[in-house]
Formats: sequence, C-alpha cells, structure tokens
Amino acid sequence: MVIDVSELFSNKNTRKKIHLDLEKEKFFYENEFIQFSKPVKLDLILKPIGDEIEFTGSIETELLLTCSRCLETFSHSINIELNERLSKTLKSEDEDIIFIENDRLDLDEIVENNIISMLPIKRLCNKDCKGLCHQCGINLNHSTCKCAIDDVDPRLAKLKELFLTD
Repeated sequence: MVIDVSELFSNKNTRKKIHLDLEKEKFFYENEFIQFSKPVKLDLILKPIGDEIEFTGSIETELLLTCSRCLETFSHSINIELNERLSKTLKSEDEDIIFIENDRLDLDEIVENNIISMLPIKRLCNKDCKGLCHQCGINLNHSTCKCAIDDVDPRLAKLKELFLTD
C-alpha cells in the first residue's frame, strides 16, 4: 500500500493519522515464505519536523513460522513500536532516515522490513522442542522411536575403538 505524503512536506502544521488493517498473505525472505495468520494492524502518526517527517506508531500481527527443530508450523505474535524518520533528500551520513521518492511512502516495504528485523534467529515452536530423530525422522515431540542413539562424530570414531573392551 502506497501513501501520498506530499501535503506533509508542503504544510508543516498538518498531521496524518493512519489506522489500517492490511490483508497480507505472505512475503519471501531467506529462501522461505513468511505467512500471515492475521491481518497486519497499523496505527501510525506522521508529522513534519523541519524537512523530514516523523513516522511513529505500531505494527501488530501474527505470523506462521516453521520450527527449526521439528519442522512444524506454529504461530508467532509480532508487536512492533515504530519510530522512523522520512526525507525526500538522500542523506548519506544518517542511515536511519527512510528516503521517499515522488512523495510516496510504501507501507508494505516498511512493514516487511520491520517484521524481518523482529524475526527470531532460531525459530522454535517452544523452548523445549525435541526436534526430529536423526535416523528415522519421527517428530520426538509427539512420540518416541526405537532407534539406537549412536551420536559419534565420524572424525572421532577411531577414539571410540580405544575404549571398547573384548
């Protein structure tokens, strides 16, 4: 969704409040699709300060992520407080300013970038997730398997022979 912010640059006494529910399905990031299970709720306030626009508010939604250990899909709530600055002039010394072309602000890009910054590095369905069996692939959270646990690093396999007794 694109918003026209030309009136904020021309009239310094205006203020723009935006309350939206964006219906987003998914977006692509790091070789996977990040899916939304709820609409993205945006509550934003845009106000001019000098030759920039202060952009504050919040983003709230729920994502469907894949667990890194068991590969099950789980929901992850996102609640982000925004405090950004927008400008029509590109300033190389300050990287925290979002550059706007043609007085148009792309909300989709801002939402996706902020969600990406809040994604957990290790995505787990719960902190005690047992993952999958290395041999048979069964989800150890739901059942147990009868595979022999022989987790010996192949580089150290010769050392194991030293401790074997006849």
